[in-house]
Amino acid sequence: MNQRVLVEATSEMKDRIVEYYGSIQKENKGEYILFFGQSKDLTITVYHSKKENYHKVMFIGENALLEAKRWDANVEPNAPKEKKAPTKAAWEILDDQIGSDEVGTGDLFGPICVCAAYVRKQDIKRLKALGVDDSKRLNDAQIMELGKILINEFEYSQVSLNNEKYNELVDKKMNMNEMKAKMHNRVLLNLHKKHCDVENILVDEFLKEENYYKYVFFEPEVVRGITFKTKGETYFPSVAVGSIIARYSFIQHMNLLSEKYGMKIPYGASQRVTEFAKEFVKKFGKAEFDKVCKKNFANYKEAIEAK
Repeated sequence: MNQRVLVEATSEMKDRIVEYYGSIQKENKGEYILFFGQSKDLTITVYHSKKENYHKVMFIGENALLEAKRWDANVEPNAPKEKKAPTKAAWEILDDQIGSDEVGTGDLFGPICVCAAYVRKQDIKRLKALGVDDSKRLNDAQIMELGKILINEFEYSQVSLNNEKYNELVDKKMNMNEMKAKMHNRVLLNLHKKHCDVENILVDEFLKEENYYKYVFFEPEVVRGITFKTKGETYFPSVAVGSIIARYSFIQHMNLLSEKYGMKIPYGASQRVTEFAKEFVKKFGKAEFDKVCKKNFANYKEAIEAK
C-alpha cells in the first residue's frame, strides 16, 4: 500500500536529498517542482519554497516512510485529504475597504508586482457579476480580459520591482519579505491618503503582523490598523481585485520580456524553468541573464554553472 510522507527540509537538507536521489531523477515540468525522482517503489518531489530556507519534500510509495526517516526520524505517513469541490469566495467584509496582494515572488523571471484596490460597498454586486469572487480559478486569458475592466472601473495603486533592482536590494542584505512589506505600505498609503475615512485596510498575509511593521518602521509614513489574513482574496473583495490587477500587470511584464528576447519566458522556478534559463544564458550571456532573473534563486546558480 502506498504511503505519503511529507518532510520539512532546510535548504541544506534539500541539497543533500537532491544529491542522494540523483540517480533516479526524472524530467518534470511542474512550475513549483525543484526536483522529481522516481523508482519502482518510490516517488520523491521537492518543491520550491516561498519561505526562505524551507522546502517541502514529498515521499510517495511502499518505501516512502522508510526513506523519509533517513532525513527526519520523527515523520509519520500523511492521511489522504478529502477532495472538495472548489467554491467561490465567502467574502467577510462588504463595507468600503482598501486591500492589497502581490505576485511574482516565486518566479525566477519577471518582477514582483503589488497592487492595492479601493472597493466601495455598492461595488460588491458588480464584482460578483464579473466573477471576481472566483478569481483563483481564472486562467491567464481571463485575467487579461478581467484586468482591463477592473483598471478602468476601480481605483487602484500598483507598483512593480524589476529584477535588477531586486538583486541590488538583495546585495544590500534586504530579504524579500522586507521588500514586499515596503511595497504593500506604499500602495496602501497611496489609496488611504485619498480615502482616509476607510477603516477596513486589508492585506493578504505573507508574514506575521509584528514582522510586517518591523520592516516598515523607518518608512516616512506607515499605514496602521491593517487586518492580515492568509488567502485574503477569498475573504476580502478589495484584496481579490488587487490580486487580479497584480497578476494582470505581471503577465504584461512577462509578455514584454518574451517579445524582447524572442523566447516564451516561463513562469515559476521549476526544473523546466532552470533548463530554459540555461538556454537563455547560452543565447544572451550571463550579463543579460542577470538583468531579468532573481539571482538568489537556486535556479540561477545551476543555470550559470551549466556547461
